[in-house]
Amino acid sequence: MSINTSKTVPFTDVASDFMKLVAIPDNAKASQVDFTATDFASLRTALINYIRAVYPLDYNNFVESDLGMMLIELVSYMGTIMSMKADMLAHENFLQTAKDRDSVRKLFELVGVSMKGPTSAQTIATLSVPGSVGALDGDLLFSPGERVIVIISPEDKESLTYTMYKSTNGVVSPLESVNANLNMDLSHHIVGSDDTWEVVLLEGAFATQEGTFSEVDTFKSIQLDEAPVIQNSVQVYLSSIDVTTSGVFRQVEDLYQASSTDDKMFQVVYDDQYKAKILFGNGINGVSPTTNSNYFITYRVGGGTRGNIPNGYITAATTGKYGGADTSFRVVQSQVATGGTDAETVEHAKKYGPLAFRRQDRIVSLEDYTAFGSRFVSPAGSTGKAVAVARKAYSSANIIDLYILEKATNMQLQKASISYKDALLTAIADKKLITDDVVIADGLIRTLDLVVTINIEKRFQGVESTVVTKVSQEIKNYFLSDSMDFGNGVSFADLNRSIFGIDEVRFSTIDNFTEEYVAVDFNEVIQLNNLVINVNYI
Repeated sequence: MSINTSKTVPFTDVASDFMKLVAIPDNAKASQVDFTATDFASLRTALINYIRAVYPLDYNNFVESDLGMMLIELVSYMGTIMSMKADMLAHENFLQTAKDRDSVRKLFELVGVSMKGPTSAQTIATLSVPGSVGALDGDLLFSPGERVIVIISPEDKESLTYTMYKSTNGVVSPLESVNANLNMDLSHHIVGSDDTWEVVLLEGAFATQEGTFSEVDTFKSIQLDEAPVIQNSVQVYLSSIDVTTSGVFRQVEDLYQASSTDDKMFQVVYDDQYKAKILFGNGINGVSPTTNSNYFITYRVGGGTRGNIPNGYITAATTGKYGGADTSFRVVQSQVATGGTDAETVEHAKKYGPLAFRRQDRIVSLEDYTAFGSRFVSPAGSTGKAVAVARKAYSSANIIDLYILEKATNMQLQKASISYKDALLTAIADKKLITDDVVIADGLIRTLDLVVTINIEKRFQGVESTVVTKVSQEIKNYFLSDSMDFGNGVSFADLNRSIFGIDEVRFSTIDNFTEEYVAVDFNEVIQLNNLVINVNYI
């Protein structure tokens, strides 16, 4: 008897006959699954090997043009997508690898750290009576509607709202008694002449909300109707027959930081659209509002960089009462509006959030001072950047020098205002060691001018403006105020590497510096000043 060993007729050689005899039973098929396959190539190979082992008689035509191979590759494609999504979801469960803002926010909420919302720009303005001559020494009274100034934003040409507040010796006083009809009383304050008053303008539309706590709510909370809610702009007043739960409540970062059951406080929690929810204590950590008590809330809506406007941009008219009589007033902006920043970035939160949790609501180490100052938000909504150092001269080790710069925009820092420093010192006093003596000092801004040449191919000639815009944005992102820390210099190799990430750029050079690194002192921050981008075709 002869044996047909032809390779052209299927299922007639020894190997195929052997495979017929060793068909895998159904209960053993799972053993042939390759669970290590995750990418397209490994999944495709694993599927082919599985089919060869489990279905040797049903399919054996593994050529690229076959319909079966198309189905195998489609399944491999879907497996790759699912594998990637599984990896992404796994990464979002860990702070170091999380990239989605919602994931980072929820991770921090687990340990009592809140990501900051948008902050509002602020500026100084003067109030005057058109046509008046001589001293005006009476008091002013503005209703809530008369405190609001509406202009057009130079950034996006949409409406932009500012609200008037009073200041005392340069310190902003936005926390008026919220149960006093929201009127603003102004004593006469001379600014260069006898017929002007000085006020502070904080960006944001004024909003109010009132209601009554329900009987069904075990843990009292209030969802604010409008968004985005500006950081630190919420003011809460409760009215109840129980005196211990009535009055003005103060905002804290975490309700579990309450030191007693009679602390009148609340916490503001943001979602990804910066809608705010107000949480109250439970009777153990802070006061729990009584059932059927009334609440009255004020807050501002807006924030962000769009509120940073040039000096003199606001020239508006409003009305108020002077000496009890209705009077028309002119509001004129007298300095640049700064301090408006977008909500805390994921990168900033991941950098300072763990430090905020580590200090456990007290300030002991220099790292604690730095973290607290860099995440502090003033009552007016200003944020900044800080670095703490201890003096080393003899017995002065308990004197902490806290160098501070206030954010003007997402790109720029500025000298901190008196109002910001005063609020920061007040906040530190409740959390520092009693033996520490804190001195607030101004950080130094070191400006940097850059001349950059980018080399691109000749085929991009005519659309080079688009490439220049991309490069400009990449450089500005590199110099964001959140990215540049005290004492950190600039590596031009790193800067060129980030520019090289733009597809159209072959390579780039920094033309006005011969050294590869610019160093700064411990209390200095580098800030981009002028930027010139030249284009060279290759």
